[in-house]
Parts: sequence; C-alpha cells; structure tokens
Amino acid sequence: MKRSRLGRIWPNATAIVLFIGFVFPVYWMFNTALKPTGDILSEDPVWFPSSLTFEHFETAVNADNFWTLVRNSLTVTLLAVGLSLLVALGASFAIARMRFKGRRGVILVFMIAQMAPWEVMVIAIYMLVRDADMLNSLVPLTLFYTVMVLPLTILTLRNYIAAVPKELEESAMVDGCSRVQAFRKVIFPLLAPGLMATSLFGFITAWNEFPMVLILNKQDQAQTLPVWLYSFQSNFGNDWGATMAAASLFALPILILFLFLQRRAVGGLTSGAVKG
Repeated sequence: MKRSRLGRIWPNATAIVLFIGFVFPVYWMFNTALKPTGDILSEDPVWFPSSLTFEHFETAVNADNFWTLVRNSLTVTLLAVGLSLLVALGASFAIARMRFKGRRGVILVFMIAQMAPWEVMVIAIYMLVRDADMLNSLVPLTLFYTVMVLPLTILTLRNYIAAVPKELEESAMVDGCSRVQAFRKVIFPLLAPGLMATSLFGFITAWNEFPMVLILNKQDQAQTLPVWLYSFQSNFGNDWGATMAAASLFALPILILFLFLQRRAVGGLTSGAVKG
C-alpha cells in the first residue's frame, strides 16, 4: 500500500512543481501589467495587486506603429502557416504513398533542414533579398517563414498519412473517386490533429521570429511585433508596467491559440512521431 501511494504521489508532486515553474512567469507578467506603478516599484514583492489598472495596456497600445505591426505580424504568420500547410499536404502525400528513387534521401533532407540553425543563414538571406530589391517588404519574411516551418509540417503529416490504411483509399477509388477525391474525402478528414499541431508550431515559430525581421526590415512600419517588443523598453525606459503590458499583448494570441488547440496539438505531435 505504501509503495502504491508513493507511486501515485511523486508523479503528481513533480507535475505540480513543473506546472508552477512554467505558469508562474506568465502569471507574474500579467500581474505586473495590471499593477499600479506603486506596487511595481515596491521593495517587497506584491503577489496580488491592491487594485487593477489598465493604464499600462493603454500605454502599450498607444505606442507608435503598434497596430501596423500587429497587422504585419498577423499577415506574415497566417500566410506562412497557410502556405506551409498547402505545400506540405501534397509533399507528405507523395512521400507517404508513392515509391520513387531517392525517397529516403528526400526524407533525410527534410530532417536535416529541420535541425538547421536558420540564424546562421541570415547574412546570406539578407544578400539575396537585397539583390532582389525586396528589403523592408513582407514578402521575403512570409516566404522564409514558410520554409522554416515546412520540414516539420511535412514530416508530421507524412506520418499521419502513412498511418491511414491504403485499403480505405483504394475502396474510395473503386467506388469511382479519383485519387484527388479519395485524398479529399478519406485521408484529409483524418489529418485534423496533425494539421492543428503543425499549425500551432508554425504560428509560434513565425510569430516569435526575431533575427530575420531585424536584419531585413529596417523601416519601422515594415517590422513585426518581436522587434517592437525589443525596442519597447528602450523607448519607455524603466516603465516596467508598460513593458509587461506589451509582453502580455504579444503573448496573448499564442496563449489563446494554445489553450484552444492544446489537446489536439499534443496528440498530433505524439501520434505523428510514432506512426508510419
């Protein structure tokens, strides 16, 4: 009985400690953003604010180019995720269902690309964009963000497609469906967990990307929110309330998306890792 209880207690205790360690920074960020300035500058930490204020959020929202950069970030992020899913659906189906020479090499290339540190290629990418006269444009950012998230998207969806029995697809084709119709009506509905997992990963990657936009887009109105957040503290000095409010606004879309997709996303990543 003691061993059984101990076996139940230590995993739960470990989970609680990890939960507190991961959640506390997020709580402190939002807590500081909602505190009055007096509570923030207090020598003793104020765990629960004496009163709530949205003054710091107003300062962040009214900062220069905020809504322009929100639009830029949403544009490049959503386009990158959409393009990567569109390309990955066709590529993953070809890798999973078709047999062609060099197929293993293609899979290996995608794995290597997934491990590649994109930051070391920023200078080469800058030279390409400069020679194409496309600096301070959202088009290169969208294309390169698409390439960044594409390898994992392809590998994850490929494992999902490989897990679908071929007999289902063949039965649909016997009933008169073309291969495209069989994919759309049989395989595609079964890819929902994988699509959500890869969409979440792509959204987080593109939304948080910093070095590339810092190098390629020097004009203030052509940048995205990570650069704005980086320069926010320099512009507002030691205004920690406004800084934490800006960080909260930046993190809010990811938190909402993760809470909405967490079950399917986690299931999609784990299932895509072991199937196929």
